[in-house]
Amino acid sequence: MANVRSPAVAGQFYAGTESSLQRQIEECYTHEHGPGRIPEVGAGPRNILGLVSPHAGYPYSGPVAAHGFARLAEDGKPDSFILLGPNHQGIGSGVSIMTTGKWSTPLGELETDNPLAEAIRDSASIIDEDEVAHSREHSVEVQLPFLQHLFGNEFKIVPICMMMQDKETNEEIGQAIAESASEEDVVIIASTDLTHYEPQEAAVSKDGKAIDEILKLDPQGLIRTISDENISMCGYGPVSAMLYAAKELDAQKANLLKYATSGDTSGPMPQVVGYGSIEVTR
Repeated sequence: MANVRSPAVAGQFYAGTESSLQRQIEECYTHEHGPGRIPEVGAGPRNILGLVSPHAGYPYSGPVAAHGFARLAEDGKPDSFILLGPNHQGIGSGVSIMTTGKWSTPLGELETDNPLAEAIRDSASIIDEDEVAHSREHSVEVQLPFLQHLFGNEFKIVPICMMMQDKETNEEIGQAIAESASEEDVVIIASTDLTHYEPQEAAVSKDGKAIDEILKLDPQGLIRTISDENISMCGYGPVSAMLYAAKELDAQKANLLKYATSGDTSGPMPQVVGYGSIEVTR
């Protein structure tokens, strides 16, 4: 029997039962900062290669995340999603992948894409097989219910958790993904929030500079800007790795779908967190 990774943040970051979670996701779509409608899945051109998606609690970042998932619905269902998230817990390997087993949420169980995950692991010496890093981490998990709401459980996942986010690591991961997925129908989701706990004006200013580098498809520029501007973006490594991979897979452009802060989505507060939804396409 396959090992099942149980949800770590169900009932905390998102609703803990199937019916309440379905409602919560639909409310993210219809929220004043959401796309305004619940999407329908189309056949689509399948042009999306990568997606930047936030990972805070759904009441805060869910409406922003919904913009990216609405675009995925329009673009059509890929066979698999490669999900890159930062390691907030500080446990497990520096870069951790799971190549077997299933992931469970209140909306069902998702299978790991074993052949693709093994190919990525074997293509990068920096990536370790490690379940511990994923056991309590939320950055990948919170993406899954949105995907299940759209596509049921009829897709597979490759979860990668990154504690190490230096340029060399990001580039090696991106190259491994590009080599392994060159003949596959996949979308690479980079899970990140942007500026953490600064006043609204400062967050918007800093986040705009980071977003500009993503829109230029410039992973090195993103890393440099994060350092130079002291931007507390937790998942710049996953975003950088996604950009390296997407460029190798012939990405042509990136589009900002939505930016907002926790002060926008949940009401004014003295310090906010920034969220962005960005698509990277052929």
